[in-house]
Amino acid sequence: MKMKKTDIGVIVFMYLVCAYFYTQTIKFQADSQTYPMFTIALLFGLTTLYLLQMIVAAKKHGVESGVDTVFKDLQPKQLLVCLLGAIVYVVLMYFFGFYISTVIFMAAVLLYLRVPLLHSAIAIVAILALVYFAFGKFLGVRLPVGTVIKMLR
Repeated sequence: MKMKKTDIGVIVFMYLVCAYFYTQTIKFQADSQTYPMFTIALLFGLTTLYLLQMIVAAKKHGVESGVDTVFKDLQPKQLLVCLLGAIVYVVLMYFFGFYISTVIFMAAVLLYLRVPLLHSAIAIVAILALVYFAFGKFLGVRLPVGTVIKMLR
């Protein structure tokens, strides 16, 4: 597999993301830096591995543009529906909070993309459980509740 020049932009972007989050994380108190620093280091390491893989591929197989294949299979309708879905998701989150809006968004997108119902249900339950335990229990992060839910309390 040839190295694609378009992947260089991805690598640069990922390093910039790491740098930005690092500069923001060092402003935290020392005991609050552990998890973000671990995540940043993991992302930095994976990006570096990808860069090394690209270098090896370039030496073995050469380099190609990659621009012609980036948008080859793009279906504008799917992109537009997912983009509009993301906007609706943010609005739903304001009114109904993270968990309810996430279930609605994931179910709608997975249904639209014709993912089998069993796979969709497993994905939704897995994501919600992961978020609940990672952010809610382990990190103690309070996720958005939503204005409608607050009124019902």
